[in-house]
Amino acid sequence: MRSSLTMLLSSLAALSSSSLLAAEPVVLTQAEVTAKENQLTDFPLMKAVKASIATRDNAIVEAVTPLNANNPDNVKRLESILTEAQFEFLFAVRAPEYTYQGLLQAAAKFPALCGTYTDGRDSDAICRKSLATMFAHFAQETGAHDQYRSEPEWRQGLYWVREVGWDETKRGGYNMECNPDTWQGQQWPCGTFSDGSYKSYFGRGAKQLSYNYNYGPFSDAMFGDVSVLLNNPEKVADTWLNLASAVFFFTYPQPPKASMLHVIDGTWQPNDHDLSLGLTPGFGLTTHIINGGIECGAGSEKPQSVNRISYYQSIAQYLGVPIAADEQLGCKSMKPFDTQGAGAMAIYWEQDWSYIPGNPNGGKSYACKLVGYQTRFSAFKAGDYGQCLQHFFPEVVIEDSGEPTDPTDPINQPPIAKISGPVSGESGALIQLSAAQSSDPEQSVLSYLWQIPQGASADRVDEASLNLTLPTLTQTAEVLVSVTVTDAEGLTDSVTHRISVNVDVVTPPDGIAAYQAGTAYIDGDLVTNAGGVYQCKPFPYTAWCGGAAWAYEPGVGVAWQDAWIAK
Repeated sequence: MRSSLTMLLSSLAALSSSSLLAAEPVVLTQAEVTAKENQLTDFPLMKAVKASIATRDNAIVEAVTPLNANNPDNVKRLESILTEAQFEFLFAVRAPEYTYQGLLQAAAKFPALCGTYTDGRDSDAICRKSLATMFAHFAQETGAHDQYRSEPEWRQGLYWVREVGWDETKRGGYNMECNPDTWQGQQWPCGTFSDGSYKSYFGRGAKQLSYNYNYGPFSDAMFGDVSVLLNNPEKVADTWLNLASAVFFFTYPQPPKASMLHVIDGTWQPNDHDLSLGLTPGFGLTTHIINGGIECGAGSEKPQSVNRISYYQSIAQYLGVPIAADEQLGCKSMKPFDTQGAGAMAIYWEQDWSYIPGNPNGGKSYACKLVGYQTRFSAFKAGDYGQCLQHFFPEVVIEDSGEPTDPTDPINQPPIAKISGPVSGESGALIQLSAAQSSDPEQSVLSYLWQIPQGASADRVDEASLNLTLPTLTQTAEVLVSVTVTDAEGLTDSVTHRISVNVDVVTPPDGIAAYQAGTAYIDGDLVTNAGGVYQCKPFPYTAWCGGAAWAYEPGVGVAWQDAWIAK
């Protein structure tokens, strides 16, 4: 009897197990899945972060070259603030893999770097401060730190392109998470050498990107394919990606930490809890974001933080970045970020374990939720919510027929944007452009948002007409104005209008050349500007002559006498 009972119980257990394995299929439409994903990510901070990490197509990035008229607007802004000669001066002992063109391409990939703010924030000032902040951290993270060199340490950044002691021939390092039995190894499968051993993901580039779980997401952001850099990690050292990896880190948040960009541009504002932890905006907070666990909160500044502060002060002065007397430059009193702060945001998808009465297969939730720890699915990547559903609930089938829910309802078509108006104008002149000829197939009311070039101004940028004051230039150039029109259903279209800004060339007196912002002047150079003649000061002030025009433009800049002598 005991034997028969045992056999019966075993049969029942097997039957039960078989029933559980044969879960009832659950069919969801792609529209339902997308709507749920949008609902869970529809909050202001998520929208702000997604906007700041948006990327451009690599075809545009790879076409970028210095002073190219077709460069994106944010790249042109960077060029107007930092010339190639200034880049060479700032990074006097850099590894040859780091180039000015590479910096421009990194900016092209991430439009938020030196991007245009249309809400009253000073786009140029934010760009300057972003560059000064990044460059100061470059000097600490990848600097030569050689006190005996003729160049000061703040100009020794980007000396290292690979982590000290490592190169592509070294085996067995930084690949502990490559094991295919781990989810990290499955989601970001490591490349292998010919003998089957895993490649090493040691620190490369200006931010010293390390580990496959960082190379994989970075590769996905750059190429839409995690395998590109996992199979070829050397690209993070040998191409423009060596600087793009640093911009990637600069724009991406690490919740509960905000991104460095959002600290600098003011998007992140501390709440009362942040303030109670000593977390206030300033250069010191960016150090906390980079390496707070080691350098911050000790009650006194660690040597690394002291270095960063010194480098920042020097580079900020060179780039014309004002440092307020109350800016928190260090991080000695800052406690760790936590989930009660203003930057806390869950950004990864995880299985929702909730029990939902009436749902199939025992009340499974058939949903994913946002969590603060890293998983294989990111809320920053459209479609990952559906991937999460099907990973944790294999019985889910997502159908996408490509047809509207109700076949009798027509599919909404996007609007068509058009701009009319002059194609040329004098430097500083007021012109009017119109997008009133834009149209919508469904005849819905359109909204408008104009993007204007650097140096231009307008009273309103959200109407059909644009009263635009052209930038004041020193030489004839072409500028771009664009408008995005949006219909009642949220579909958009954009168009760009080219305007030639004409400048009358005035011959400078006595054969002395007119001052040109960004030129790498040397000791004794004479220029004319603002009705006067000025001579570039000798070392150690010479470098400032080519510095930020708003600070050092002779006779005009707020600190021009630090660089020039009036003749």
